[in-house]
Amino acid sequence: MADTHPAHDLEWDAGDLACGDLVLELRRRVRAEPGKVFKIIARDPGAPADLPAWCGMTGHHLIAQDGAAQAYWIRAKS
Repeated sequence: MADTHPAHDLEWDAGDLACGDLVLELRRRVRAEPGKVFKIIARDPGAPADLPAWCGMTGHHLIAQDGAAQAYWIRAKS
């Protein structure tokens, strides 16, 4: 079966890091790699709402999310 998820440059498994700490660490990572696509694994129950909202507020682009895999693909703004 072919992988239908977006290609990514970097991958980060944030585990069950709470969303406050998750977005702080994610902010640090995307600032260091502008324009790159990140695949983030986030198991915190708030991530499905918090990561899209964070992208909307910060100008980063949520490319895709896979709820079953708890994965999010985010393109860092340039």
